[in-house]
Amino acid sequence: MRNSPLVTTDWLAQHLYDPDVRIIDIRGHVIPASEPLPHYFNHYDDYLQSHIPGALFVDWVHEITDPNDPRHAQIAEPERYAAVMSRLGVSNDTCVIAYDDANSMFAARLWWSLNYYGHIKVVVLDGGWQKWIRENRPITAEIPTITPTQFTPRLNTALRKTGDDVAAALHTATKLVDVRTPEEFAGKAARAKRKGHIPSAVNLPRIELVAPDGTMPSPETLRAKFAAVGVEDSTPETVFYCNGGVSASYGLLSLTVAGLNGAVYDGSWKDWGNDDSRPIE
Repeated sequence: MRNSPLVTTDWLAQHLYDPDVRIIDIRGHVIPASEPLPHYFNHYDDYLQSHIPGALFVDWVHEITDPNDPRHAQIAEPERYAAVMSRLGVSNDTCVIAYDDANSMFAARLWWSLNYYGHIKVVVLDGGWQKWIRENRPITAEIPTITPTQFTPRLNTALRKTGDDVAAALHTATKLVDVRTPEEFAGKAARAKRKGHIPSAVNLPRIELVAPDGTMPSPETLRAKFAAVGVEDSTPETVFYCNGGVSASYGLLSLTVAGLNGAVYDGSWKDWGNDDSRPIE
């Protein structure tokens, strides 16, 4: 397994049929916060029409979320998450390749969640479905038959922050990075009852961390973008948040590509913005 959290389409094309590789299609989309509910959608119908050979589908909206948490999109509890991975044939030794059609936002969510549950053999297909299609790579409508296995979650709690963790870090050397849109950061729209942002947070919209062709920018480019908002090697802790933790996962993926470390505030604005006891700006 490579050290980078990304793999190229060339790499995947050469390893499509490796027995220890599991390809996960996690395509979907989100509509703007200013639009009526629902905001979250999977692309299962697209998967049924065509997908990368050998890929299995994961519904980011329902399967890997906690149905009992009112802040929809919170990562599923260990037992639920393990059941999904076991059904997909993902053991603790499986190399997982995640891809989507949303500039790696949902693939990054799967990458973060697997790492959170102690599975580090996971990478994101750089450029995702769109790049694979542009390059005329093979596709199929055939759904593979997979033998279920046993996935054992081992929590890496350093990767996931709570509202209390974030509150304790306010006005410290910890850097809070809000990857929502500038409009949401400025309080013009929100997916919570309150609008605004967490005090001391800086805004670095996720779209700025995506290259024009939908791939991840170079490590050097990313480091420059992070340095511009005060995130550098000397930053003791960097925490990303968005609305429900999904775009924040992409923020952490890009930080990892840049060679730095951080965490995700999984509750994000849906947690903070709906809690009247939390300060906002």
